[in-house]
Amino acid sequence: MSLKTRLQGDKIVVAPGVYDGLTASLAEAAGFEALYLSGAAVAYTRLGRPDIGLTTASEMADTMALIADRTALPVIIDADTGFGNALNAQRTMRQYERAGASALQIEDQTYPKRCGHLADKSLIPATEMVGKISAMADARASDETLIVARTDAIAVEGFTAAIDRAGAYLEAGADVLFVEAPQDRAQLEDVAKTFAGRVPLLANMVEGGATPITGAGDLEHLGFSVVIFPGGIVRALARTAQDYYQSLAENGSNKPFADRMFDFAGLNSVIGTQDMLDRGARYDRKEK
Repeated sequence: MSLKTRLQGDKIVVAPGVYDGLTASLAEAAGFEALYLSGAAVAYTRLGRPDIGLTTASEMADTMALIADRTALPVIIDADTGFGNALNAQRTMRQYERAGASALQIEDQTYPKRCGHLADKSLIPATEMVGKISAMADARASDETLIVARTDAIAVEGFTAAIDRAGAYLEAGADVLFVEAPQDRAQLEDVAKTFAGRVPLLANMVEGGATPITGAGDLEHLGFSVVIFPGGIVRALARTAQDYYQSLAENGSNKPFADRMFDFAGLNSVIGTQDMLDRGARYDRKEK
């Protein structure tokens, strides 16, 4: 089932953040129906840097292609600002769509952007964002590929301006609306009251961010169609990795950490090593 079709149902889609083939496969095994390829997560893991617009379109497309090779689940990919003007946004659409993305999220920040839950963001004019959305709609190869229009206006111009911008983006052809960083439950409710039933709505849950963490069931009740947890996996793994390296440095061995990690056979079981070896063996040609 395509993401577009799935969003026509009543049940909310929970899309965990992933950043490579391993995290994508683990999320799929956990039973999720869709994934979110987070630009922040790619910056954190590939660059070891913050989410301040340092990742490139090609790095994201390469990552998307690797994930698509590992799982058939639909992936919402973070397209940041489209990496430039409307023509750049068109190129990003074509590039990400070829790489296997089911939906592209584009935002109305200036370039380079920064994480939606950081301070001191700045915005492009709403008319420029409308042009980017229209350009992306013209460039996509399939109507099944969705455009997720995000506005960061709450922190810059205020809540009313964010609602106005979201409405303009809907009229421009956005398939999903994403009003970033509501500051309390009342704002979440107002977003839903304004747009639920007219267009699928996406909510973003960032641990320690500006929006109060709200469960998927609660968001579904409010009228949201998708909830993403973009960077949670990196925060969890970073904490574990920090503890792991500290333990290894102190003990000179992984024995004290053994109960918190897979051993060689355990990880091979998780990633399906024997299955792949068996599949490869079927293609072996024996000499006669």
